[in-house]
Amino acid sequence: MSSCRDLTLPLEEDDPELCAIIKKERDRQFRGLEMIASENFTSRAVNDCLSSCLTNKYSEAGQVYYGGNEYIDQVESLCQARALAAFGLSPEAWGVNVQPYSGSPANFAVYTALVLPHGRIMGMGQVRDGGGGGQIIPIISSYDSLDLPDGGHLTHGFYTATKKVSATSIFFESMPYKIDPKTELIDYDKLEETARLFKPKMIIAGVSCYPRHLDYIRFRDICDQNGSLLLADMSHVSGLVATKLTSDPFQHCDIVTTTTHKTLRGPRSGVIFYRKGQKCVDKQGQPVLYDYEDRINQAVFPGLQGGPHNHQIAAVAVAMRQATLPGFKVYQKQVVSNAQALASGLAGAGYKVVTGGTDNHLVWLDMRPQGLSGGKAERVLEEVAISVNKNTVPGDKSALNPSGLRIGTPALTTRGMVEDDMAKIVAFMDQAFKLAKDVQVKSGPKLVDFKKVLASEEFQARVTEIRTKIEDYAATFPLPGRPDL
Repeated sequence: MSSCRDLTLPLEEDDPELCAIIKKERDRQFRGLEMIASENFTSRAVNDCLSSCLTNKYSEAGQVYYGGNEYIDQVESLCQARALAAFGLSPEAWGVNVQPYSGSPANFAVYTALVLPHGRIMGMGQVRDGGGGGQIIPIISSYDSLDLPDGGHLTHGFYTATKKVSATSIFFESMPYKIDPKTELIDYDKLEETARLFKPKMIIAGVSCYPRHLDYIRFRDICDQNGSLLLADMSHVSGLVATKLTSDPFQHCDIVTTTTHKTLRGPRSGVIFYRKGQKCVDKQGQPVLYDYEDRINQAVFPGLQGGPHNHQIAAVAVAMRQATLPGFKVYQKQVVSNAQALASGLAGAGYKVVTGGTDNHLVWLDMRPQGLSGGKAERVLEEVAISVNKNTVPGDKSALNPSGLRIGTPALTTRGMVEDDMAKIVAFMDQAFKLAKDVQVKSGPKLVDFKKVLASEEFQARVTEIRTKIEDYAATFPLPGRPDL
């Protein structure tokens, strides 16, 4: 770059190679069906913040190392106020840190602040395409294995008998709680029994692939029995929490974390809510105050992060304001209705829906009755322009070869789809799965062979036929955000 004028060129002129790739991705999103439960489409206003001048500014909250932060401080204060308002929280009872770069750093900051190294935590059995690590502890020997997939998240302490993957399991002692294989619901009785023996410093009420409401009252009771803190990671359902369409973690939890890009429909970022004010009174009748605020804020910065990403914080502020608008509740109701219609439609077409349905935005599908693995089902859907992700299901023994799919409706609902559209999508998916079964007859069981046969001339005509119908259908719905990129 030789002059300031060069720095004013739009991306299309400055870097046409990269711009072309971005436009291809936008076209893929527009012409496909985005059904990954953790994804959504942001508004134009959120996108505008992310590409604004705020990305130029370095800041460190409340510190004096950088000048010129008068307006940056206003952005952060506005975001904090809006975050509290979005969930109906009193600033006297709750504080919020909006600086975490994403949900994983937010969770790790809470552990760092309140659990301390080698402290004990309990999180739901994790679902991921890959392994973890650690020691199998005898008190859970009644379960088939520590890998039993139950719908939790990596940052809640994922490990197996041979390897530690999540940093949470490396720096903290973690113990999973499980679902009941018969009911496919969280086994709260077993959680209570295990917590009584393990005595965790913190229990995490949070999920990555679990389609039912959480019982925060039961979690609170178990924590109180063991002197444990209760953290809710509401990342997947924060939009439903804001609109009171699912159980409210704030009534019962000490700390609540969330990402902001799933049902909340904001940017990729993270937020930590923590209690403040009076906790209780001591034996002398003197007030005992919560001490989370300074510990969490210092764990975020300077403990784990440098300067906050101010363009993200501004975008979070926009999303939090949008979450208070009447139309946002209408949207969230439709998200749930669409997920329930999708679950009902898939079940009616002969597919096994884990737990028999859904209370929220996601559908957990078990492909074993069809004789397909999750990897094959994911692949064939991707080939026909439907994006989902493979996931383990109850009874799976290895996360390397999952048997199910996690399917979500937030992104499709943002584009304006309703229950009738879910019926059409069920028909599309059914065609794709039947194609997959035909491919498997020739490919055999290995995924690598399945992909080769699927890509062969023999099956590409069927792939193209289904894909064309789906792309033509998807293109009838608008895509929010910037129209050019």
